[in-house]
Order: sequence, then C-alpha cells, then structure tokens
Amino acid sequence: MTRSAGSREPSPALADRLRALPSVEALAASLSGVQHAVAVRAARKAVDEGRRAIQAGRPAPDPAARARELVDAAALPSLHRVLNATGVIVHTNLGRAPLPREALEPALEAAAGYSNLEYDLEAGTRGSRQAHVEELIRELTGAEAALAMNNCAGAVLLAAAALAGGRELVVSRGQLVEIGGSFRIPEVVAQSGARLREVGTTNRTRLADYERALGEETGAILRAHQSNFRTVGFVEDVEIERLCSLGVPVIDDVGSGALAERVPELAGEPPVRRSVAAGCAVVCFSGDKLLGGPQAGLMAGRREAIERCRSHPLARALRPDKLSLAALEAVLRLYRDGREESIPVLRMLTAGEDELRQRAERMRAGMPGARVMDDVAKVGGGALPLLELPGPVCAVDPGTLGVDELARRLRRGDPPLIGRARDGWLVLDPRTLTNGEAEQAVKVVLSVLPGLERTGP
Repeated sequence: MTRSAGSREPSPALADRLRALPSVEALAASLSGVQHAVAVRAARKAVDEGRRAIQAGRPAPDPAARARELVDAAALPSLHRVLNATGVIVHTNLGRAPLPREALEPALEAAAGYSNLEYDLEAGTRGSRQAHVEELIRELTGAEAALAMNNCAGAVLLAAAALAGGRELVVSRGQLVEIGGSFRIPEVVAQSGARLREVGTTNRTRLADYERALGEETGAILRAHQSNFRTVGFVEDVEIERLCSLGVPVIDDVGSGALAERVPELAGEPPVRRSVAAGCAVVCFSGDKLLGGPQAGLMAGRREAIERCRSHPLARALRPDKLSLAALEAVLRLYRDGREESIPVLRMLTAGEDELRQRAERMRAGMPGARVMDDVAKVGGGALPLLELPGPVCAVDPGTLGVDELARRLRRGDPPLIGRARDGWLVLDPRTLTNGEAEQAVKVVLSVLPGLERTGP
C-alpha cells in the first residue's frame, strides 16, 4: 500500500508504546468474573483510549485498571444521584427541583404495584388520571378547571392547538423567547397548527398593537413570560388584566409556577392566581421549577377553554405518568395545607445567613486549606434571572492539582460532587446542600485530594 505524501511513520519509541498495549481479547480474558460482552466492550474502550493517548503524546492509563474501572461503571445506573454544590437551586442539568420527602413515598407506592390511576373506586368504572390533581390545582389557583401535562412546553403547545389551531395566535415580538435546549416559542407554537401574528417591537408593545391585530382569524392571544432574561430601560408591555379585557381567549405562559405566597424572593415572578383572576382562558406553568415538584406542565383557567384542551388529541400524547402524578399530588397538598417550608426549593431560596454560615464552617473545618468566603447563588431553571442570593460558601484549595482537575475528580466521586470555580478555588455552596449532603461533600473532597486527612468533626 502506498502512503500519502503527508503521512509519517510513527517513531520507534511511539511504535513500541503502541505495541505494548494488550490485545482486546487478552485484556477481556483477564477481567475475571465479568460477563463476556461487558468485558469485551470495556477492554476495547480501554485499549482505544490508550492508543489515542499515546498518539497524542500523553501518558496512557494502565489498560487493566482502566478496563476494570469501565466494568465497574457499567454496573451502575446511568441516571443516579449527585451532590449539587453549585448554588444553582433549580439546576436543569442536575434534575431541577429535588422532591420533598412527603412526595417520595406516594411515588414509590404508585410504582410498586397497581393503582387507581384511571379507575373510579366508588363507581367501579373507568376514571380520569386528572382527577388526582385537578381539584387541588383549582383550589390553589382559583380556576374553574385544571389539567396536568408532562411539562410546561407541552401545556403551551396543547393550549395553542386547542384554542388557536388553524387560526392566528397573537403575540408580542418581545416575548418570542428561546427556552432551554435551543427550543424557541415560535417553533413550539408552529407544531400546534396556529399561525403566529407578531405585534409591537422587541422592547415596547402597547394595547393598541393588540387591538389592531385582532380580527376574524384570531384564535387567541399568547403572553409568554421572559423567564430566563429581562428587558430593561425603554420598555413597555401590557398588563394581563388589560389583555383579558379585549374579549379574546388569552393563553398565559407564566413559566416557573410561583404559587407560594409571602415569599419576597418570588416577587419577580408573575403570580398564577393573578392571571387566573384576570380571566385568562388558560394559564400554563411548570411543576418542577419554583413550584418544587416533579416535571409537569399545569394548566388552570376557564372551564370551556380547559375542556377544549382536555378533549384535544394532543392531551393524550402529553399526559403525565402515574409517578409524576403521585408526586405532584403530594406537593400540591403541602401548598394546600400551608406546609411550603417542607419544599426543598423554597427552603433553599429563603435560607438565612446563620444557617448557611454554620454549614459552610462545618465543611471548612473538615478540609485542610479550605476557607469560607462570600459569594452569590442563583435560582436557575430560567427563573428570576436578575435575583442574586448572597451568602457564605466553602472554598477548597485544589493545590497542585489545579481547579479543573479537582473538579473532574469530584465529578467522578461517589457520589459525584459538582461545585463551581472561582479565582482558582473550587467553591462548594451550602445553599444547595442539606446538612447530610455537606458531610458527604467533605468526604468526597478528602477522597480525591492527595495527602489530605480529615481534621474537623
């Protein structure tokens, strides 16, 4: 075979290192007690990684140790718990809202056996899965009727399809937002069959802009909350009460689901009850953001509009499963019973200085070279983007490892620990850790930083 003019033979030293790598067959055979297919996959990946490292001029990991590491990793579930020390409360990449303990047992109960998901025990006939949460949503929002879908984008899609499919959906240009994962409101709405009718400008939309757009082709007005950003300065928009006065169905996507009252930190989010009271046809909001529950898209509003959504074919495709409904019911009951303090997201959001400093100091005491400093946490999840939550954090000195390598090792810890970097330190924010998790975080750090011994309690 003729080599291309630009190709080069590997140097003798490089060739010797490549030849020293074991064969996949030999390496797989050395992994005793491992199912053959698993052993072969691990061996092949370990050899491939070693070959690429050598060709790049890097030290190659020991193939046998790396293969065994891959075998051990293959035995673990891909989706598993991590310690969130980032200070981002509603962290989308880390699963958003942790559920309260009160929601875990109902979800486990629903998962472990059969349930009355769609069975009316009183009548002995088929029932509706919506019955388990509809009355609670109605009670908490003041709505005439309610539904739960599998997420808020799905709820908006269903509302647009049911109320404006084949017709115009009027929306302000300043509300054509992009949400997480590069999904954009116009693209979501396009799947509903509605035609977007844009009004106003990016920064200013007036009531007259909506009035001029309304006509025989109007199906509904959509108001989409700027959940993950804010427009400030020379801006103007239309309050929800005035939109509802136009005599056209209004779909209000309020985003994060601020149901809790008397929580000053939530003042920047549109209250669900206000939109319902204003007369919106459908108000859509998330279950797994500031509501603090499982992934869900809740819909509350006027009876006629909700019934149109309920009977639309998309409602079946977007309905939640039994585990989500069981957890959602439990979380809504906490709100109904005035027990919002049991919801982890709200506890983190309102955590006080003394609580956070005590937790940070306990973490510092367990790690030589660590110190407590002041920093700022965030809500995350596309909610309250301008709200900063100042408080003490525990900063870990990465030493000769460097902050990037320490972060990498912590991500591979048991359990994985995710922090944030600041000025060469690895910051662990106590706001997003419980007391028990803070103790676990210290153990993970001690297990990956060489030469450290526990000195604190």
